[in-house]
Amino acid sequence: QVQLVESGGGLVQPGESLTLSCTASGFAFDDYPIGWFRQAPGKEREGVSYISAGGITYNSGSIQGRFTISRDNARNTAYLQMNSLKPEDTGVYYCATGRNPRREIFPWDQDSKYTYWGQGTQVTVSS
Repeated sequence: QVQLVESGGGLVQPGESLTLSCTASGFAFDDYPIGWFRQAPGKEREGVSYISAGGITYNSGSIQGRFTISRDNARNTAYLQMNSLKPEDTGVYYCATGRNPRREIFPWDQDSKYTYWGQGTQVTVSS
């Protein structure tokens, strides 16, 4: 069955970096786009970054220039490199994918467009 597992979260200080991983199984990973979302306490889940099957990326304006999404199809893993972290980046980070292979997800930051989700990994940015 389709499975997405996030890892790499933790507690860091403002200005530090983290790299999140999303490891996939149960489907042809290289045929599917991956989206990263986050949910802060008391807020709705928001789209952070997206990478298509072909490697085209989109980012939220709030993280532009600080976060980088990538994928390693040989490892069935997508990454979210997060630099210059701020307290407002705190939240649970999720990766997700859609139902159909070789089909982009638009709008990429609308969570209802995604079918499969990981369990999330907590990122806390605090001094």
